[in-house]
Amino acid sequence: MFDPILDSNSEDIFVIRTTASGPTGALPFTGSFLQSSPSGDVFGWTQDAGMGWDPSSLGSPEFLMLSTSGGIRKPDGTPTALGLHTGHWEVSLLMEEAAEVFKSAGAIPFAVFCSDPCDGRSQGTTGMFDSLAYRNDAATVLRRLTRSLPTAKGMLGVATCDKGLPAMMMALAGNGHLPGILVPGGVTLLSEEGEDLAKVQSVGARFAHNEIDLEAASETACRSCGSPGGGCQFLGTAATTQVVAEALGMTLPHSALAPSGSEAWRDMARRSALALLNLTRNKTPLSSILTEASLHNAMVLHAAFGGSTNLILHVPAIAHAAKLPRPTVKDWQHINQKVPRLVDALPNGPHGYATVQVFLAGGVPEVMLHLRDHDLLKLEAPTVSGRSLGENLEWWEQSQRRQIYKEKLMTLDRIDSGDVIKAPSEAFPSTVTFVQGNLVPDGAVVKSTAIAPELLDEKGVFLHEGPARVFVSEEAAITALKSTGDDRVKEGDVLVLAGLGPLGAGMPETYQVTSTLRYASIGKNVAVLTDGRFSGVSTGPCLGHASPEALAGGPLGKLRDGDPIRLYIDTRKLVGTADYMGDQEEFLSREIHPNLAPDPRLPDDTRLWAALQNASGGSWGGSVYDVDEIIRRLSD
Repeated sequence: MFDPILDSNSEDIFVIRTTASGPTGALPFTGSFLQSSPSGDVFGWTQDAGMGWDPSSLGSPEFLMLSTSGGIRKPDGTPTALGLHTGHWEVSLLMEEAAEVFKSAGAIPFAVFCSDPCDGRSQGTTGMFDSLAYRNDAATVLRRLTRSLPTAKGMLGVATCDKGLPAMMMALAGNGHLPGILVPGGVTLLSEEGEDLAKVQSVGARFAHNEIDLEAASETACRSCGSPGGGCQFLGTAATTQVVAEALGMTLPHSALAPSGSEAWRDMARRSALALLNLTRNKTPLSSILTEASLHNAMVLHAAFGGSTNLILHVPAIAHAAKLPRPTVKDWQHINQKVPRLVDALPNGPHGYATVQVFLAGGVPEVMLHLRDHDLLKLEAPTVSGRSLGENLEWWEQSQRRQIYKEKLMTLDRIDSGDVIKAPSEAFPSTVTFVQGNLVPDGAVVKSTAIAPELLDEKGVFLHEGPARVFVSEEAAITALKSTGDDRVKEGDVLVLAGLGPLGAGMPETYQVTSTLRYASIGKNVAVLTDGRFSGVSTGPCLGHASPEALAGGPLGKLRDGDPIRLYIDTRKLVGTADYMGDQEEFLSREIHPNLAPDPRLPDDTRLWAALQNASGGSWGGSVYDVDEIIRRLSD
């Protein structure tokens, strides 16, 4: 009997051979090469010829391209196998463009891959246990892949999204002895019919509260990705990291937020390959570009854009990989107190333009012109263009591209670029506020620029006093948020998510919670306090990174339903407090919440990550691996 799993109905499986002629020609060995080279270099040429490269050209300069590409695309773009998200679906096309430039220059391109997850796909699932830990793992893999081609003269990284892009930047920085350049994967377009990718993630909660019907939910969720490639349309972690990469000098000017699949996007990849060839000729290692001055510029641009709070984790990690001092909370506070938000982008508002519209309005260099004129940038910082930041901005100021894109924005969408990127005289309050108080002795953070203006008083202060509603899992919180019964979250509550730090749940994002609070009517006048973290698209009075985390003895672990909490955030002075307002002596004498425990589903891989990063400075230190400190502790 024919078994389709064990048997085959194809006779071609029996057309097989044990030998083949192999490549033609000869390797261009020299006597000195064979005598002095390690066998790996010699065998590498054998492999190169075996893969089909012209043997006579071997020995030319070699360049390694690294990518987070995912999925299998046919040449016409249709899927054979899906990736995990649009952000890595098209980036192989950027590698193809760069590879052709290397080949035309007589160089040999190599391509390797380490794909990445989607934080949107992981929201509210056990996949989120691995999200932040993945970043360190991927950075390690990408560094190891780079070192696996010791003959490489330079490295070109291509990545787009929340964890893959920071991982790529950490990997490039960690191999900073080589010339290197980053090619951001760009952004997806707005849908002409569907909701934006921030709002659409709340359809489940809105349906539960009868705020959207099944047909509308089905249609808008289907249509929300305007194009098949690129990061999300909002200034979340993916887009913010692209902005920060450009500010660090790791990309060419006006590379962040390019529309995926466009000729501008492809052209940027080709010019990036040319720039890497130039850096190699001039023997300019990436370590000479990643400096304390470039780190300063990255933090300034984060504030000016109103970027994701997740960069408070990623920027220190990139600095650590580059062997630069990791920025501290005081450093972030200092920058944010000096730098206003200039960009009106999703999710911050007030209008909330899409990232592709920010690109057309001038993107990073346009914002930098305003910052330059107010002496907020280190213009001497070198960049991968081969020019200083100041020289790049002089070019951009006179660039024809700058003017044409602004005109294109007006023609396509009837939007004035000055409404997207504001002059400092029209600026918004700065981006983040670091919060202290008896509930967060080591601090917490809130994206204060994204608190709705109607929740602030005339002095820009948000004040919320209400009862705690304590949850020790995100699933329980979502059940209550979707409920219409007595167990529902009520107006005035402080929704406390405890046990979501690294030790408890791998420090997941909680956008399933914050999107519900923003887009469903239940969210009016509800605040959030958690030792977890937030998606870059989260908004509102949501305080995250509460430290110490509940399972490390943090006060959040002692809270109970009904406990009186006071949250105070001054969005202008950028100071705030989070306090328990009951009897302190009684509070401190409490045992931890009876249901508080590490999630039993937390993978061992993530438990190991949590312990190692905790020994290395924790989340405020970037959740990195400080090898010397880990070894010291193991030796004690």
